[in-house]
Amino acid sequence: MRHFTLVGVCFLMLSCNSIENKSPKAVLVIHGGAGWISRGSFSDSLEKAYSNRMKESLLKGRTILLNGGSSLDAVQTAIEYLEDSPLFNAGKGAVFTHDETIEMDSSIMDGATKKAGAATGIKTIKNPIQVARAVLDHSDHVFLSGDGAEEFAISQGLTQVDPSYFFTQNNFDILQEAIKTMKKEAKTKLGTVGAVALDQNGNLAAGTSTGGMTNKRYGRIGDSPVIGAGTYAENKVCGISATGHGEFFIRNVVAYDIAARMKYANQSLDEASSEVIDYLKEKGGLGGVIGLDSEGNVSMPFNTIGMFRGYISLDGEPVIAMYKD
Repeated sequence: MRHFTLVGVCFLMLSCNSIENKSPKAVLVIHGGAGWISRGSFSDSLEKAYSNRMKESLLKGRTILLNGGSSLDAVQTAIEYLEDSPLFNAGKGAVFTHDETIEMDSSIMDGATKKAGAATGIKTIKNPIQVARAVLDHSDHVFLSGDGAEEFAISQGLTQVDPSYFFTQNNFDILQEAIKTMKKEAKTKLGTVGAVALDQNGNLAAGTSTGGMTNKRYGRIGDSPVIGAGTYAENKVCGISATGHGEFFIRNVVAYDIAARMKYANQSLDEASSEVIDYLKEKGGLGGVIGLDSEGNVSMPFNTIGMFRGYISLDGEPVIAMYKD
């Protein structure tokens, strides 16, 4: 398969190492899941589709920031655009549970106020990240679940859709294969989408949205809606969004651990995030994180074959990467 090119756009596909080693400065970072993402595993057209969607997500989020909008709005906008695509395991592209249903989770956190909103077991709300944002803005609570979360979302005027909206044949086929082979999850990407932003007032925000794990049972909840595990933001420290095997990220409180290492051990964002992801691999946990600190430094380490990821500065072009090499 030839190396990816996109005619007419100054748009780079870089390896993980080349991105981190250049210590890029950014105002918005996104991810679209980590896992079995290797060069040659996608057709040229599908690779281009992933890249274009991530690029547009970054551009839409940055537009919010350029117009003086908040980091929260930029994070929400970037994630919504990924949720609206069947390419990613969130929103429209959510994977199926063992019972052939959709159960989505989301969270968002404001680094300025430390307020957060989260929701789990969403089945009919078109954009789960909007539920998390509504909880943050309009609820005394942090974390809502199931029917109650949906009732609250509807009371806030969020768009409700028929569950058939989330059906994709590819994800349904993956579930059948997972059941047939008695695997907890088919060999595909470990999916969430997420974003971290830094606005012109110096405020950080982070958010994460997921369709969960293929073939999950018993109302399983991963790390994506868990504040401190899958999402964390704190001004003057960092914003983090995670993707991967959620149980490991919950047990190790990954997103907050990165921030704590920066606060109390004076580690850089890249040192802290890289060490945490390396430690997870030693324990058998697969995945990665995206991070942005208060100076606009980016880190996007992962311990899988690949991770959909990218960042954008206030005046530069989107930078997108998928593979480790």
